[in-house]
Amino acid sequence: MRNRFVFLAFIMILLGMGCKENVIPKPKAMLRLEYPDFETENFETKNFQFQYNTMAQLKDEGNNSLTLDYPRIKGSIFITYKEVNDNLEKLLSDAQKLSYEHVVKADGIEANEFLNPEERVFGMFYEVSGNAASQAQFYVTDSTSHFVTGSLYFYAKPNYDSIYPAAAYLQKDIRRIMETLRWKE
Repeated sequence: MRNRFVFLAFIMILLGMGCKENVIPKPKAMLRLEYPDFETENFETKNFQFQYNTMAQLKDEGNNSLTLDYPRIKGSIFITYKEVNDNLEKLLSDAQKLSYEHVVKADGIEANEFLNPEERVFGMFYEVSGNAASQAQFYVTDSTSHFVTGSLYFYAKPNYDSIYPAAAYLQKDIRRIMETLRWKE
């Protein structure tokens, strides 16, 4: 009788432990990063002007180079100005070569032509996908006197899945720069 009591107690304990809710795995989730809407400010050099996102810290690096640093996003847009002196073909070639140097690590590079004939601003915007060092490159020129190039880099080793929201946000900033860029004579 005692064995029967121990056996029944054991069965009751097992049944009590087995009456828990079923464990359901959690669905996959994506990290949602939100950045503020653009608030822009004008920036002028002796050769050109443009609007930039006030979230960026603008640094004049000298030698016709600027850096738009985004500490919150941990990324920077590097901008360089060069004068055109019968060297437009070389400047274009160098800018295009720089963009396609990332093809080794990139999953793809989408080239988009940029035209603003009213302001004489012509160029290309390269959107880079994949684990490349730079997620965007661009250049603009008036074809006679001015040439500006730019590149987007992050402070960390590239992991496209992780940096995609920040890259998309900063690519919009680059487009804003291109759209608002005006030459000075």
